[in-house]
Amino acid sequence: MRTFFNVADIGDLNQALHEAEEVKRNRFAYRSLGENKTLLMIFFNNSLRTRLSTQKAAMNLGMNVIVLDVNAGAWKLETERGVIMDGDKSEHLLEAIPVMGCYCDIIAVRSFAGLEDRDFDYAETIVNQFVKYSGKPVVAMETATVHPLQAFADLITISEHRDPAASARPKVVLTWAPHCRALPQAVPNSFAQWMNAADVDFVITHPEGYELDPKFVGNARVEYDQRKALEGADFVYAKNWSCPGVKNKADYGQILSQDRSWTIDSEHMSWTHNAYFMHCLPVRRGLIVTDDVIESSRSLVIPEAANREISAQVVLKRVLTSPYPSEGGEL
Repeated sequence: MRTFFNVADIGDLNQALHEAEEVKRNRFAYRSLGENKTLLMIFFNNSLRTRLSTQKAAMNLGMNVIVLDVNAGAWKLETERGVIMDGDKSEHLLEAIPVMGCYCDIIAVRSFAGLEDRDFDYAETIVNQFVKYSGKPVVAMETATVHPLQAFADLITISEHRDPAASARPKVVLTWAPHCRALPQAVPNSFAQWMNAADVDFVITHPEGYELDPKFVGNARVEYDQRKALEGADFVYAKNWSCPGVKNKADYGQILSQDRSWTIDSEHMSWTHNAYFMHCLPVRRGLIVTDDVIESSRSLVIPEAANREISAQVVLKRVLTSPYPSEGGEL
């Protein structure tokens, strides 16, 4: 596996879930794989779970880890081509990337969407430069459009908590919820992509104008009536995202609604089939979800976070054991 961005990169999901179970039983069984290997983790944006879980996963595999915060201690990096660098950015990403590649065996990158230029963000301009110029395998720790380590951890969590006695596929609902800031679509994009590939009945619900990109929606059922969507749900995944700009590119990154009736509370959960509540964290209490729901026995937010270590370790293990082709692909 040369790159890890999308669900197709992981291959057979059942096999990946089996591997996750194996890793969880013994996190240190493959320490020899990472001996004398280095993971470089590059952060253009803040992180808590992604930073800690990915670093822990690499250490479980015996790897050395270098963490670089681009905006704290490094030269400011220019990302655009064809610019005259007479401002506050001292180094271009096109020189920085191959230099970074000299110091590591795998590069993991976290770079959020700017939410100003949809074409720039959805082309994954920054991360694809790492794929093209680093000469090393690249793992996404959240990009402008995807967060596959989170989605893989979410799938592991659902697999662990689905009713083994149920004959029907579990109903999984991704619901938009209000927020005070404009947030990227990376988490809902990846969650949708991975749920479409999984053995679940998948529904997406959101107000008009928040339609995700069709390549991520896939075969999911889109329901604008939140109550109807939640009826009979086994898992409720709440997440805010700003306007993806599918219907009107000028609205990209905008907050079109702050309707508090979409906040997940006990009444919303009463419409479900005694569903589990899920969220990637960090979460704004009172906006996304009420205290009683996130603190209930049906809340999976902590198991989800714990499984971030497992998803990262499976991915890094596969990269370490894969033959590397001479050229990487793009998102």
